[in-house]
This record gives sequence, C-alpha cells and structure tokens, in this order.
Amino acid sequence: MTQHRITDDLEALLDVLPLNIRHAVEKANNSDKLLEIVIDLGRIPAARFVDGEIPLLEKEITHAEIDHITERIGTFDADNRAGMERTLHRISAIKNRRGAIVGLTCRVGRAVYGTVDIIQDLIESGKSVLILGRPGVGKKTLLREAARILAENKRVVIVDTSNEIGGDGDVPHPAVGKARRMQVREPMLQHEVMIEAVENHNPEVIVIDEIGRELEAVAARTIAERGVQLIGTAHGQTLDNLLLNPTLSDLVG
Repeated sequence: MTQHRITDDLEALLDVLPLNIRHAVEKANNSDKLLEIVIDLGRIPAARFVDGEIPLLEKEITHAEIDHITERIGTFDADNRAGMERTLHRISAIKNRRGAIVGLTCRVGRAVYGTVDIIQDLIESGKSVLILGRPGVGKKTLLREAARILAENKRVVIVDTSNEIGGDGDVPHPAVGKARRMQVREPMLQHEVMIEAVENHNPEVIVIDEIGRELEAVAARTIAERGVQLIGTAHGQTLDNLLLNPTLSDLVG
C-alpha cells in the first residue's frame, strides 16, 4: 500500500492573516485537521476542522481585518475566488449588493500524494473517468494525483478554471508533475478552453474539475469522441443523481 504524503504550505496562508487570528489558529494546535478559516464582518471568526469548529477571537471582525487579508492575496475572479501564488490555498469572498467584501472563507489547500491507488487501474486504462462526490470529499486531490501520475508517460493538459488543481499564479504547483495547465479567464468560458486544449495542444488526457453546465457536458462528450481520455469531476453522490440531472446526464449517456 502506498504511503500517503501531505504538503500544505500552511505557513503561506497564515502569513496573510491578521496577527491575532493567526495566533489563535496556532494556539488551537490542530493544523493537520484544519479545513478552513471563516471570517465574516461583524461576527466572531472561526476555524473549521475535520472534527468540528472553534471560535478564534472574542471580538467581532471589522473591515480592517478583511482588508488586511485581501491586500495580501491575488485578485478575485468572476467566481469570487482568489488564490496565493504557487500554493493550493483558496480564498473565497462574500460580497454585499454594492460589491464590497464582507466575508472570507480561507480554505487550506493540500497536496496529498498516494491517494489515487483506489482508481489507478481505471485512470491508466485509457478510459474516461468521472468522479462524483459532494464538495470537500477530495475530488480535486484525486484529479491532481491522476494528472501527475499520467503525465509521467502521457501528454496531459489540465483545464484549471479556478486554479484549484494547479494552484494560483502562472507556474503550476509541483503536485501536478509534468502536466501542462491551461487557465480559464472566466468560468463561463470553461467549455471553450476544453475544446481549445484538444485542438491546439494535442493532449492524450484532459483533466478538468467541476463539469456543471450543459456546454461543458457537450464539450466533454466531444473530447471523448475524438479519442482523448477525459478525467473530470461533478457534484453528486450517486450515478442516479447524475442521470436525473438534465444538464449533466449526457456525460454518461
């Protein structure tokens, strides 16, 4: 059995937090199980762990703490997500009606090596694979590992719509190995980049996260029909969920 190895570069995420919040996270002394830090204007900040949630401060969050973080991270895209260069961390914003940021979810990104064993025979078979699961169960972790392993012997292109597979910035995170990465300017253009990847870069494998729109499902079928292996994810817990979704049912038709 492959030994799992985890890297999270947590220090980089802690560096963008206000000192009082950072010290509270460190005092909790449970970094291995830390999932995300939730910061909302006018509320007590909290740290969410695998086994529960704890408050981090006794005082409510002000605009100053939110500004402290946003000034130290990348630009928020159309999907209200920002990243940190050469890491897998993700910061998602909640905005008010005027577009001002009033909440942040700072999610810890981890590269976990050795997790793909359970489906390695499938991804190495050359057949397309769709991974289902609710948010947070590790679909991206499997995609990242699949891309890294397949890229050792095949031409792999990742279509990285929110930069959560290959990390933020122009240089992909080492966790994806030799796989190439195409970023997507806007989430609505994901299907176009999927087709562009096939037409322009001659991949043997396309890796993509969160196929959720009809045009993306059509693009996925087009890719498969061209003989390119596709490894992707979609939200849903069972195959029945997918079949009952008129937008995504074409993926398994």
